[in-house]
Amino acid sequence: MAAARREGFDEFYGFVFGRLVGQLVLITGDLHEAEDLAQEALTRAAVHWPQVRQYDLPEAWVRRVALNLAANRGRQARRRLRALARLGPQAESAPPVSESAVALIQAMRRLPVHHRQAVVLHYLLDMPTDEAARTLGVPRGTVKSWLARGRKALLAELGDRQEEVPTTNG
Repeated sequence: MAAARREGFDEFYGFVFGRLVGQLVLITGDLHEAEDLAQEALTRAAVHWPQVRQYDLPEAWVRRVALNLAANRGRQARRRLRALARLGPQAESAPPVSESAVALIQAMRRLPVHHRQAVVLHYLLDMPTDEAARTLGVPRGTVKSWLARGRKALLAELGDRQEEVPTTNG
């Protein structure tokens, strides 16, 4: 926002945010949701700041916006729950997860994000290393290095499940 349009907003934000979160947490029962609602309401105030700052009580406007957002989220949550209830139990909707799949997921989480990206693109999506390099915006050699390091870490992590981890194919 331009400096002239933003005049006074930073101070307003600092003054209002904590108090608004405190009020919203009592309504929502969840600190993270309260913070998210306060951020959204203050973002909307920032967009309309030249007009909002002219109000007698700009904080009241922001509070009303936050309360409306909270009510909307509550209605959306209730609609989702009713829709799920109408669908009934979905016991067969998700296939069972094997122990080896869980172990692989846990091992993948311990890899650096770039190694994970390379492993997923190359091994799970069967993407050639050249295409993976273009997708990730790095040289082909970097992708090969990430694949080698990722494979080595997965093999060390998975131990006796080594036969389940794919090897390089290009």
